[in-house]
Amino acid sequence: MIRYKNSNQINGIRKSCKMLALMYQEIESIVLPGVTELDLEKWARSWIKKHGAKAAFLGYGPRKNPFPAALCISVNEKVIHGIPGKRTVKEGDLVSIDCGLIVDGFISDMSITYEAGAVSGEARRLNTTTRECLYKGIDALKAGDRLLAVGRAVESHAKAAGFGVVYDFCGHGVGIEVHEDPQVSNTTKGGPNPRIRDGMVLAIEPMINMGTGDVEVLEDGWTVVTADGKLSAHWEHTVAVHNGVTEILTEI
Repeated sequence: MIRYKNSNQINGIRKSCKMLALMYQEIESIVLPGVTELDLEKWARSWIKKHGAKAAFLGYGPRKNPFPAALCISVNEKVIHGIPGKRTVKEGDLVSIDCGLIVDGFISDMSITYEAGAVSGEARRLNTTTRECLYKGIDALKAGDRLLAVGRAVESHAKAAGFGVVYDFCGHGVGIEVHEDPQVSNTTKGGPNPRIRDGMVLAIEPMINMGTGDVEVLEDGWTVVTADGKLSAHWEHTVAVHNGVTEILTEI
């Protein structure tokens, strides 16, 4: 069931989102060759504590296998949900960082794929296209239209560039819980298609691959990788539909 938010709830989610966007502005300066995933995780935990927030992903998930970190860090062939480890970021890597905050009980969600040093032309084109897909999807989120318009916009832009769209994972409602209804598909292959209405708060998050859209989940139960081992990129914003317009909450 979709949880439509009132203006007070959207204000609370907006506050969480602005704090998260600020964190992304600051972490960018250290996503460089030579930093380890654990360095980034340690930095984020310190930043989140300093700002009086909580990490939405830390401890999230099934009781037997909760997510063990504040950040999802997915490098190169990793698509989403990468668990930070000892891996060192190298020149030319694509480093996707996904994070959510809880501020006064309200949840934000955002992802950026950073380019570590000088990346290849194809890696940059993939990353640029994925970011463009995000904004194409947001532009398609219009009150009164249907939700699959988002997936149509994302899919058509990615395929026109010759890239694969991940179809096994998608965006979602957010704000009170980390994951809420409805699912927000990045393709037009089924999925819910409700009317877009005021009060919807959604995480729109294209995951675009250099090769096919096929993915696999590793034995840790979290990390999603491309099935063909090729690069992937992931961009995400939390957006709200209110007063008939769409607002990107995770932008400063």
